[in-house]
Amino acid sequence: MFTDKSPSPVRKCRLIVFVLSGYEYFLGFLIISSLVPILALTASKLLRPKTRGPERVSTYESGVEPIGGAWIQFNIRYYMFALVFVIFDVETVFLYPWAVAFHQLGLLAFIEALIFITILVVALVYAWRKGALEWS
Repeated sequence: MFTDKSPSPVRKCRLIVFVLSGYEYFLGFLIISSLVPILALTASKLLRPKTRGPERVSTYESGVEPIGGAWIQFNIRYYMFALVFVIFDVETVFLYPWAVAFHQLGLLAFIEALIFITILVVALVYAWRKGALEWS
């Protein structure tokens, strides 16, 4: 059934285990990081008060009595300002590792970072012209 040239099923299985031998810690981390939120949500469900009173369903705003309903429309400028902030926050997240390893990356990485920064500057100019940065 098996010739000398083809590896046996046992040998194939050993090769697969050998390839994945460095991932035990990652698997443990993945299991623990999945169990922590599940355990926290289960504990909060078991320990919370079971009764529902009028205070439980009312809107809470820093101890001040709520006035009106909670479902009101907000101005779109708040969302636009938040999106511009997130875009440039992500820029910082991507540029920090690049700046730390700048001396090891070489000229190609420098050109790629310049292209990335140019795209973000174009996005900033576009948002500025559209009035997304006006807080009035």
